[in-house]
Amino acid sequence: MRRRLDGGSQVAEAPAWPAPERRLDGYEILSLDELERYPSETHGGSVLLPLRQRLGLRAFGANCWTAEAGAQIVPRHFEESGDEELYVVVRGRASFAVGEDTLDAPAGTLVHVLPGTMRQATAEEPGTIVLAVGAPAGRAFEGRGWDEVVVAFAHGRAGDVERGRALMHDVAARQPDGWEAPYNLACFEARFGDADTAFEHLRRAVASAPAEVRGYAREDRDLASLRDDPHWQELFE
Repeated sequence: MRRRLDGGSQVAEAPAWPAPERRLDGYEILSLDELERYPSETHGGSVLLPLRQRLGLRAFGANCWTAEAGAQIVPRHFEESGDEELYVVVRGRASFAVGEDTLDAPAGTLVHVLPGTMRQATAEEPGTIVLAVGAPAGRAFEGRGWDEVVVAFAHGRAGDVERGRALMHDVAARQPDGWEAPYNLACFEARFGDADTAFEHLRRAVASAPAEVRGYAREDRDLASLRDDPHWQELFE
């Protein structure tokens, strides 16, 4: 289970994101069909269409999600980050549960949700796409890199480990403080790299926030390959 990052390191040579093909003078035009699709293990199997990174958005977050009919498209959550969010059903039809209410949401529906309100949504038709736009009220938006982590792990599962690793380190380099970045790097290396490197990252995470890291690590399936290693006992037993 990866945290919704803050992170640190160095970018490899190959770009982890496709360069915009139709960047014009001061604006860009693209279609939803041009966005890559990345299944997310941490979002209940929903599929991310990473719009924010594709456009290089900095003033607010914006990503698209899709899922098979009957599957979760927006996981049950509230925004710990404080982001105020607007969900727009741009294709198909979804059903939303927001707070105590449920609603049918065909294409064209807009659902505005404040940070502390629980929300979730299910795709009700094939090809459903939901656009999620968000930013905190009263302060500047900062991309936390969780969407890039989704893409990095998708690259790892597809066998392109170096590309995924480069993206993980790129995110972490932009956010060197906190425990989430080294923790996520440890999860990536435990899944796709080597145990020694994973433990290096875990030690940094534990040093930064012992209680939080130990709470997540004990149940985290990404770290399963490390639990029989003597270094695990040193850190967590």
